[in-house]
Amino acid sequence: MRKRSRASAWAIRSGLTAGLVLGVVSLVPEMGLDAGQMAAYAQANYGQRVVNGVVLNGDAGGLTGATVFLRNTKNKSIRSYTTTADGHFRFTQVNMADDFDLWAEKDGRKSASKTVSSWDSRKEVAVELRVK
Repeated sequence: MRKRSRASAWAIRSGLTAGLVLGVVSLVPEMGLDAGQMAAYAQANYGQRVVNGVVLNGDAGGLTGATVFLRNTKNKSIRSYTTTADGHFRFTQVNMADDFDLWAEKDGRKSASKTVSSWDSRKEVAVELRVK
């Protein structure tokens, strides 16, 4: 088996990298986007999701004023949302690369915790939480 010199290995890697970059750049005109629009498209459509749903009471009615918590399991940061009059909640810009725990609380009562997994590829996740 023949050994390649460092220079030829670098040339091969550079050629592959250039080919990938040129391939991506060549897609921009076909999509009808300029470079700025392409960057905006990428930011808007990759890596984030929406988590929404409803918090229900024991009678299966929407629970007004419940607090819904969304905790990042990696860095432990917590976001919260107070449900609307019909019990709905909505979290936007949820990172798809992280796992999250989701639960609701109202008047000392708590729902079971649900997990939003990074393995779930859905851009919009709908969840039903029951406060007992």
